[in-house]
Amino acid sequence: MSDRKSAFIAIVGRPNVGKSSILNKMLGEKIAIVSSKPQTTRTRIMGVLTEENCQLVFIDTPGLHKPRNDLDRFMLRSVNESVAGVDMCVLVVEPDKPAAEEELQLIEKFRALDLPAVLAINKIDTVNDKTRLAKQISELSGLYDFSAVVPCSAQTGSGIDILKKEMRSLAGEGDFLFDEDTLTDQPERVIAAEMIREKLLRLLEREIPHGTAVFVERMKERPDGSIIDMDATIFCERDSHKGIIIGKGGSMLKKIGSYARQDMERFFGCKVNLQLWVKVKEDWRNREAILRSLGYDQRTFDE
Repeated sequence: MSDRKSAFIAIVGRPNVGKSSILNKMLGEKIAIVSSKPQTTRTRIMGVLTEENCQLVFIDTPGLHKPRNDLDRFMLRSVNESVAGVDMCVLVVEPDKPAAEEELQLIEKFRALDLPAVLAINKIDTVNDKTRLAKQISELSGLYDFSAVVPCSAQTGSGIDILKKEMRSLAGEGDFLFDEDTLTDQPERVIAAEMIREKLLRLLEREIPHGTAVFVERMKERPDGSIIDMDATIFCERDSHKGIIIGKGGSMLKKIGSYARQDMERFFGCKVNLQLWVKVKEDWRNREAILRSLGYDQRTFDE
């Protein structure tokens, strides 16, 4: 009989609490994009961590927020589906903040499903008064019978090993679902597109990035494996946004491409020849055909 253990785990919480950062820190690779702006993650990005006899399969979900368009409704649906189809959840919260309505709703889902859950209080490196942290732990522990409460910091790595240990202890007996060297189930084109979108989030004005999407049109490795040629299109909603994304003399687009290329070359382990274009697709977040072409789930639009 195999002594292997495995588990599907959803990482959930409000926008900008550090869910993607925690996932990346545990995997040791950046497969989920990170930004100071909320609602960074749009799709469930699966990361796979295999250590010794245990395989943990993570789903990094979009942050919970009130939906304003079809894209937002897709994001909310993906959170609900994730929670309903996993073995356990990790609820990520920020320190020194009372439980928000979105977190209370998630806890009710845990209770309805009788779902094991670990509470991760991220960003503890920003807290000076540890007595306030202890008060928060006491208050949140009273809301649900969490399997563990782990103060941690994705930024410094503090508590991340403890968090992994708690999740391993909750994993059930079962063979591995992925090969041991698997890092993510996301196609390489999706990873590349997300790397470009992260730079949009980091470099552009607050209102513009969430009206953008990235689609990798072509991705082809040269015969000797030394270079990947990649063509990608950035979609935005207005002509004025297109001008900002391109920048004076193409300066902003060059900066976006340069930073994205650096991440890609680290991830793919070879040179990347990246060509970027910008196109206007008005109100694309409410246009079903465009959302489908960008990979968003058909079922979103049937409800």
